[in-house]
Amino acid sequence: MKKYYLPRSKEGKAAAFENLRDNIAPYVALFELDAADVTQQAKDATYYRAALGYSATLDGASSSWSGWTSTVLATGTGSEPATPAKPADFPATAVTPGILDRFTAMVNYIKHHKNYTPDIGKILGLEGSEDTGPDLDTVQPDFPVKISGNTVVIGWGWNGDGAFLDMIELQVDRGDGKGFGLLCYDTTPGYTDTTPLPATATTWTYRGIYRVGDKQVGQWSKPVKINVGG
Repeated sequence: MKKYYLPRSKEGKAAAFENLRDNIAPYVALFELDAADVTQQAKDATYYRAALGYSATLDGASSSWSGWTSTVLATGTGSEPATPAKPADFPATAVTPGILDRFTAMVNYIKHHKNYTPDIGKILGLEGSEDTGPDLDTVQPDFPVKISGNTVVIGWGWNGDGAFLDMIELQVDRGDGKGFGLLCYDTTPGYTDTTPLPATATTWTYRGIYRVGDKQVGQWSKPVKINVGG
């Protein structure tokens, strides 16, 4: 399984925009790309990188001003920090909003072109890296439990590994001396235990383990206790 080619972070996206800009030239004719679209993508990449840099500069100024408000409020010394102006080398040509939409549209066109190959995609940064998944010997659920109305809600989730797991096996110990017993097999994060709460106060304990197919994988979660009834 491959990861999605486009990073989630703004910095990662900026790098992806630049990589396509800097490497697309030899493939413009191969993919029958419109020259205007290629030029626009280059402008988008350049502008977005500059905008990120300016944003970081302003973030630094914001921190300086935040510190100054504390200084001027007390009895410290110093003077107002300068607020940076837009740098002179900032790209003169602004672009209209929609950089990401334009980028993904071009990428989708390229990846569906008859001449596209994964090797070219790697050069252009359009092929995600192989995702080998978690170590199935060590994966372990971790979840909270809470009372909601007259039920107990078990807030389990995939911990980012849902693509490699099929379900969770949940067990419960009702505090009746019988130990843990099967509660359910669940494939959708978050489970509601609808067993009526007891009339007398007791403690219920839950635990879970992930499953792939018909086999348990990884480790049991740490037991999670909740006081119920009474």
